Amino acid sequence: AAVEMLRLILPAIFFLGMSGVVTGLLYALKRFTFPAFTTALYNLGIVVVALALTPRFGITSLVIGILIGSLLQLFFQLPGLRGMKYYFAIEFAHPALKKILQLYLPVLGGLTASIIGVLIDRNLASRTGAQSLAWMQAATVLVQLPLGLVGTAISFAILPTLSRQSTVYEFQSTLAFGIKLVLLLILPATIGLLILARPIVALLFEHGAFTAFDTTQTARALQIYLIGLPFAAIDQPLVFAFYARKNTLTPNLVAFAGVTIYLTVALALIEAFGMLGLVIANAAQLSAHALIMLWFTHTRLNGLGKQGLSALTAKVFFASLAMGLVAWVVASWLERGGANIFVAALTPILAASIVYLAMMRVLRVREAAQMWEMLAQKFRARQLT
Repeated sequence: AAVEMLRLILPAIFFLGMSGVVTGLLYALKRFTFPAFTTALYNLGIVVVALALTPRFGITSLVIGILIGSLLQLFFQLPGLRGMKYYFAIEFAHPALKKILQLYLPVLGGLTASIIGVLIDRNLASRTGAQSLAWMQAATVLVQLPLGLVGTAISFAILPTLSRQSTVYEFQSTLAFGIKLVLLLILPATIGLLILARPIVALLFEHGAFTAFDTTQTARALQIYLIGLPFAAIDQPLVFAFYARKNTLTPNLVAFAGVTIYLTVALALIEAFGMLGLVIANAAQLSAHALIMLWFTHTRLNGLGKQGLSALTAKVFFASLAMGLVAWVVASWLERGGANIFVAALTPILAASIVYLAMMRVLRVREAAQMWEMLAQKFRARQLT
């Protein structure tokens, strides 16, 4: 069985590697839409395939899910290369290669730390019950979707500009604006998912072998994971700010510290809380990583300056709470009325979205207007082409 699983997973390594190359090309071309979905697609492939095939293939279904997820991640991005003229050439003497390797070595260390963290997480999860890993992975998909669409996408979008800017003020302004956009989108997404965790999980996953009990457990895990989501989202622009200054060492040293924090909290809580102890540990890891990176940003990159981040955060948080209250009221009313699963999940989302957009207007959040203008410009540009 182990040999068969190894044979299945080896092609996935190739597809994941090629997906990374395509992602890099798309970001170099400033085409950010396709890469934003890759992580969510990868996790979705794993979860859906595992749920569908577990009754027949058992643990091997997870490996098949990894293979399918890696294929989805690669082939979904290929349309983004349309119109690009490229050819392959190997030049080991190219002067940029040495610099790339120097910058990559710390990243390799950070990736190693992340992989070790994932392996530890899965090993510990397997000790908390047969279904724990499936619940955690399903919850992770729902966390990774807004994280990829918001944190990752905005971070990659501001990276080229950060890399070009030479003055401290320009650098601070761009980084702060990126973080503001992240907060503008991730805080309402977090509170919305927190309030509507159960109906959303039921809508997406409750079919076949996935029961109402599985929905409840997944929703509980999701709600705790969400504690770390805003931290993880603002953490990504901070990491990319260091990359823009050609400092790949600091973020990846913090990654090792994050794994240590996770392991410490997980081992302390797993006995008492089981699977939820691991989820708490993950949220603690993400939160600590972001706070440490924020401290390093202030001490090594001159901070963020006076860019109005506190005022923006307060307005967005208040608007998100109002939105969350509306979502909760609507969801509770629909639940008492016995609404079907689609109505129970989608109606509160629609109502909450309208309230949030209205609150942005009432509170005069300038960044929200700027974001709408950028989207409108992009839409008009696509219409012209």
